[in-house]
Parts: sequence; structure tokens; C-alpha cells
Amino acid sequence: MDTKSTDIDGYLSTLPDDARTTLERLRRTIKAVAPDAVESISYGMPAFKYQGRPLVYFAAAKNHCALYGLSVDVHQDQLAAYDTSKGTIRFPPREPLPEALVNTLVSARIAEIEAAVAARKRKTSSARTSA
Repeated sequence: MDTKSTDIDGYLSTLPDDARTTLERLRRTIKAVAPDAVESISYGMPAFKYQGRPLVYFAAAKNHCALYGLSVDVHQDQLAAYDTSKGTIRFPPREPLPEALVNTLVSARIAEIEAAVAARKRKTSSARTSA
């Protein structure tokens, strides 16, 4: 809601109690799954970066909270109860995403990032050896 915040605590402090509580819980869960991720504000919302790449974003809107930046299609069966679109999961502030589901989603995103980083290293390494 507040696009002027420069850190996650500042962003969360502007939210109504139910959304703030839900997003604080979401933040703790993400930090537990990805302790090496770096917090920031990106696109005006709280974000986590992992190995220099976007891991996930989260935010509150007037009538929902949302988690962004995930491969929603891959987890469609687990997300059937939620309003989803490409890369986005929306849920009511008073009905937070289950911790186990967040663990699964964030872990899968970490695996995607690690695979992309490894592929890039292989590509760079093979380009050097063929030169």
C-alpha cells in the first residue's frame, strides 16, 4: 500500500493490523526457508533476493494480500483454493497461506534460482575453455 517505504519494517508499519500480522508471519516463514536471502523493497513492495536474483515479493492491497514471483502453474494442485494468476497468489489477510505451502513454494523457487545460476556457470565455463 505504501510505495514510499525504504525497508520492509516501514512498509509493514503502514498496514492495517490483519494484513500486517499476516505479512509479518509470511516474512518470518520466508526468512526461515531462505536465511541467506536479502530483504529489500522492489517495485514498491517487500522483496527477497537470493543469490542476487529475485526470490519472492509480497504485498497487501485493499482486500487481499499477495505473494508474487513464483511458478504458480507447477503448484496448481496445492493452490486450487487460492486466487492465482501468472506468478501471483492472492489470499485474504485473515486467512494466511499455510506455512508448509510457503515452505514448498519458496524452496521450489530457490531450486529454480540455483539451477539457473549453475547453468550460467557451466555456460560461462564452457565458453572460456573453447576460446
